[in-house]
Amino acid sequence: MQEKVYTGIMASPGIVIGRAYLLDRRKVVVAGQRIEEISVKDEVARFKRAIALSKGQLEDLKKRFTKGLGKSHLYILDTHIMLLEDKMLVDGTVKRVKESHLNAEGALKETIEAISLKFDTIEDEYLRERKHDVEQVGERVLRNLVGHKQESLADIKGEAVIIAHDLAPSDTLMMRKDKILGFATDAGSRTSHTAILARSLGIPAAVGLENITSAVKTGDVVILDGIHGVVIVDPDEETFLDYLKKQRRYKYFEQELENIKDLPAETLDGKLILLEGNIELPEEVASVADHGGSGIGLYRTEFLFMNRLTLPTEEEHYAAYRQVAERAAPQEVVVRTFDLGGDKIAVSTGFEKESNPALGLRAIRFSLKQQDIFRVQLRGILRASAHGNIKILYPMISGLHELYATKTILAEVKAELRAEGRAFNEQMQVGVMIEIPSAALIADLLAAEVDFFSVGTNDLIQYTLAIDRLNEHVAYMYEPLDPAVLRLLQMVSDAARKANIPLAMCGEMAGDPLYAAILIGMGFTVLSMNVASIPWVKKIIRSVRMQDALELASLVLAQPTAERSRQAAVQFMDERFPELAAEL
Repeated sequence: MQEKVYTGIMASPGIVIGRAYLLDRRKVVVAGQRIEEISVKDEVARFKRAIALSKGQLEDLKKRFTKGLGKSHLYILDTHIMLLEDKMLVDGTVKRVKESHLNAEGALKETIEAISLKFDTIEDEYLRERKHDVEQVGERVLRNLVGHKQESLADIKGEAVIIAHDLAPSDTLMMRKDKILGFATDAGSRTSHTAILARSLGIPAAVGLENITSAVKTGDVVILDGIHGVVIVDPDEETFLDYLKKQRRYKYFEQELENIKDLPAETLDGKLILLEGNIELPEEVASVADHGGSGIGLYRTEFLFMNRLTLPTEEEHYAAYRQVAERAAPQEVVVRTFDLGGDKIAVSTGFEKESNPALGLRAIRFSLKQQDIFRVQLRGILRASAHGNIKILYPMISGLHELYATKTILAEVKAELRAEGRAFNEQMQVGVMIEIPSAALIADLLAAEVDFFSVGTNDLIQYTLAIDRLNEHVAYMYEPLDPAVLRLLQMVSDAARKANIPLAMCGEMAGDPLYAAILIGMGFTVLSMNVASIPWVKKIIRSVRMQDALELASLVLAQPTAERSRQAAVQFMDERFPELAAEL
C-alpha cells in the first residue's frame, strides 16, 4: 500500500511508531422534541439526574488518578466539574425545558450552542478554546441522558496509537504510557485542555487532522509525529527507517531536557533569564514549577467572569488571587486585569455584541467604561498582594490617557482600602501589555510611567500586519519575524532599557525555541509561556552566549523580509543545535 500523509496541529511533541486503534468518539446524535406541560417536571428531574451522574463520574476519575498523577494535572477535571455546576449551563437548560417545552436533550443541545457562540468571537486563542470544555461536558451529560456508554481507553489491550474524532481530558488521564503510545484526532487545537494535558504528561499527540478517522483502520501501521502535527499511514521502508532515527534522536534530546529542567535559565556567560508560565486557574501553579518555571508571568483572570449569571464578588477575586500568590511564593505572579468585551461576561449586565470586538470595547477600555466592575477586581488584586509577590498588568493599553486613568482609579482604590484598614502591598508593581502598535510607538513615554513592560505578541503581530491568523486565507501572513514586528519589538526594548525597567514577553512567540536566542539578544529578560515549552527554551538559553544572541538579533533585524529573517534564525539553530533544529 502507498503511504498517506496527513497534517494537522502539533499538540504534544514526540515521535511514535505503532499500530492504530480506532476509538469511537463520535458525538451523540439527539433530536429536540416538544413535550407536554405535564412532562416538564419529570424532564427537569431527568436532566438533573444526568448532571449528578456526570459529576459523579468525574469525581470518581479524580479519586482514581490522584495517586498516580498528583494534583497538578487534575485541575482540568475540576474545570469540568465546575461547568456541571455552572448556572448558565444548568439553569439555561432547565429554563428551555420549562419555557420552550423541549425535552432535556434538545434543551441541553440549544444551551451548549448558545454558550459556544459566546466563545467564538474571543480573540485570545486559549480562552476561545474553553468552549471545547463546555462541549465536552455537554457531550458527557447527553450520553448519560440517552444511556449511551462509551468505550474506555482503560480496556485497550496492547500498545496502540489512538485515533479518534476527539478526546476529552478524562480520556487523556486514562492513558497508560506503557500502553498508549500517543493519539491523533480529527478535532481539537493546541490550546485545548486535552492537548495541554498531553504535553504535561508527555504523551505525543497531533490534533485538528480533520479526517484522520476516515483514513485509518484499527491495526494499520502509523507514524505519529507530534512535533509537526503529522500522521503517516502505512509508511514505506525509507520513511519508516528515517523516523526510527528521528525517534532515537528525539528521545535522547528529551532526556537532556529532563536533566536541565530544574537548573536556572542562564546563558553560558552568566546572563540569567526568567522563564515563567502562563496560567488560567490556581491549580496550574504546580505545573509551572514541575516544568522548571520561575513564576507566573501571565495569570489570566477572565475565567472568573465567564459562564455565570452574576459578576464575581470582591471576595471571589481576592480568594483566587491569594491562592495563586501563596502557591507561587516567593516567586512573582503577574495578574492581568479583565481582557474581554462586555458581551462575554455575566448575561445580567446586558452588554451587546459588537460588530468588530477585536477593535471595540474590550480589555482596559471596557474596564474604564465599567469602573464599578474594574474597582472590584482591583480591590481583590490589592488585598491579595499582601500574601505574595503580586504584580498587576493592564491589557490593551493604547496611550497615556488610558494609563493615567488607571493610575487615578488605582490610587482611589488604595485610599479606600487604607481607610478600611485592609492590608495590601503599597509598593505593588504595575505594568502594561504592549500589544497595540500605538503603545510600541510611544514605549518611551509609557516606560516613564510604569514598573515593567510585558509584550503580548499574539495581538501585536495581528494588529501590526492587519491579519487574522484564524482566517485560513491570510493565516500564512502571521509571521513573528516580519521586519515591521521586529522593529516594534526593538523599539519597546530600547525604551525599557533606557528607563531601566524589566522587559517581559507573554505571547506565544516567547515559548518558541526558534526565537529564544533572538529575544534575549533583543533585551528580553523574562519570557512567559505555556509550561510545556519551558524546558525547550531553557535548553537554548543554557547553550548560548549573550554575544551570540546579540549578533543573531542584529542579523535578523537587518533582513528585509520575514523569509530572510527566518532563514537566518534557522541557520543559527542548525549550526548550534542540530539535534533540535531538525525537530523545529
